[in-house]
Amino acid sequence: MVDLEKAPDAGPREEPVRRSDAEGCLAVAVRIPVRIVVLVLVVPVRIVWDVLVVVGRFLRDTVLRPVGRALAWLGRAVFVWPLVGLWRYVVVPLAKGVGWLGQVLLVVPAVWLYRWVLTPVGHGLAWFFTRVGVVLAAIGRGLYAGLAWLGRYLLVVPAAWLYRWLLTPVGHALAWCGRGLVWCGRQVARGVGLVVTGLGFVLYWTVRVLLVLPALAVWRWVLTPVGRALSVVGREVADALGHAWRIAGHLSRAVGRFLGTVLRWTVAEPARWVYRSVLTPVGHAVRDAVLRPLAEAGRVAGRAARQALVSARLSVRQARADVRRMLFGGPAGWRPVDGREPSAAEARTLGSSTTALTKD
Repeated sequence: MVDLEKAPDAGPREEPVRRSDAEGCLAVAVRIPVRIVVLVLVVPVRIVWDVLVVVGRFLRDTVLRPVGRALAWLGRAVFVWPLVGLWRYVVVPLAKGVGWLGQVLLVVPAVWLYRWVLTPVGHGLAWFFTRVGVVLAAIGRGLYAGLAWLGRYLLVVPAAWLYRWLLTPVGHALAWCGRGLVWCGRQVARGVGLVVTGLGFVLYWTVRVLLVLPALAVWRWVLTPVGRALSVVGREVADALGHAWRIAGHLSRAVGRFLGTVLRWTVAEPARWVYRSVLTPVGHAVRDAVLRPLAEAGRVAGRAARQALVSARLSVRQARADVRRMLFGGPAGWRPVDGREPSAAEARTLGSSTTALTKD
């Protein structure tokens, strides 16, 4: 059997974009020196940029953010909360009171006036003007018929006669004259057009020979090669800046990590070792040998001072009572009240009718 199916067409192949030999040589000649110079210039800039970024983040986290939060809280405390309180406890109640007064003093009287005064008066006026309107409509129809008859025989009929027998012949004559003038104007315009066309043809070739062709030659043989060279140089400079910025980033990161490691092993780790191995035991010893005994002695002295103050206060109070007794005498005598419960013999029993209060 014959295979009638055709193999799928692979389609047109896209050819790679080829550069001219001059552009390739220029790119190769410019690329390496430009990248070296740009790398030397960009590395310090990138290091300074990374340092500024770190300093900015530190300032943002330690200074600007707390200051911003404090200013936000101060703004709320100074402006927002007083305004909210003023709105909630002054403006809203005042507005509700004004609304209630407006409803009582304006809305209710206006509704009453509309319902019981204006509505009946309006119905009466509507009935009156309806009757008057019927009469006026009849009079108006009569006047309209009379005015229409007068207008027809005083204006329309004379105007139609004037249009038919006077204006129409005059218009035909003017139209014939106008057609003649238009034909003359067309002939004159045709002659002027020929003159202008000739002048334009001459000016076109003059400008083309003197301006366009030299400008086209300059564009094609001078500006285009120079522009291509400058575009190659600019592209290589941009690529070099990108590569240099990335390489400077890696170098800056490596330098930062090296400096961080140096600071860690020269400052942070010795400080941590001194804190753990020296300052912490010394602090514990000072706390156990000096601070705790001093605190205990302070607590004992405080208790002794409080007890002395209590004793002094009691002594002063007793002395004041003695002086008052010497000057004004002691208080009046008092008789103790027997608050004890009655005995079993004096208490009320079930077989007797007397109680401890009525017994002789």
